[in-house]
Amino acid sequence: MLRTIAAAVLMMGTLAAHAADAGEAFIRKAMQGRFPEIQVESVTKTPFNNLYEVVVGGRILYTDDKVSYIFFGTLLDTRSGNDRDLTRERTAQLAAQALRKSTDNAIKRVRGNGKRTIYTFEDPNCPYCKELQKELHKLNDVTIYTFLWPILSPDSVEKSRAIWCSRDRAKTWDDWMLRGVVPPSVAKCDAPLDKNIELAQRFGSRGTPAVFLADGSTVGGYVPADKLEQALSAVK
Repeated sequence: MLRTIAAAVLMMGTLAAHAADAGEAFIRKAMQGRFPEIQVESVTKTPFNNLYEVVVGGRILYTDDKVSYIFFGTLLDTRSGNDRDLTRERTAQLAAQALRKSTDNAIKRVRGNGKRTIYTFEDPNCPYCKELQKELHKLNDVTIYTFLWPILSPDSVEKSRAIWCSRDRAKTWDDWMLRGVVPPSVAKCDAPLDKNIELAQRFGSRGTPAVFLADGSTVGGYVPADKLEQALSAVK
């Protein structure tokens, strides 16, 4: 009897999983067919009946199982009484994944054991970015990934290319941002500036500096070292 019940439960779970997969496949196809200009990155069933999460260009939207309604907004889970913001949690998750996959396009600097992580998007001509560098240099045991995001002027693009194509990117970046040493003219290389712009836009960032932590959460722009320490300590 117990074996029969166990087998039935297992089969029900398998059928439910297949049903969810079928629903996700239907929604992906329906969304892509209705909006061919967008790229559907993922479709996931939420814990709530007939409600699905769809990720498009890094943004989260929700729809029903027939794609009759589509809406952007905040999804709160009130079941525990804590009103968990599921949209914010998932957005941070997606950001963390995208940042980890993109580190090859960033200048890497390691201080101490480097066990903590900060991601920044910066323009070499941004005054607040230069102030941020002073604060970052006060931190210990941190790995800093800086994505060059030249949005202020054509000169920002030229400086970003010169920094990226230099022999020692981290030193050239610090020399310019902290000491005002102009990046040397070097042979041009394939700088990932367009990819960095696309990544920043994915997160809805509007200006430099933009600072993110390992869990995908953002701490805004210029942040003093003590506030950065607090934010880093809060990351699980």
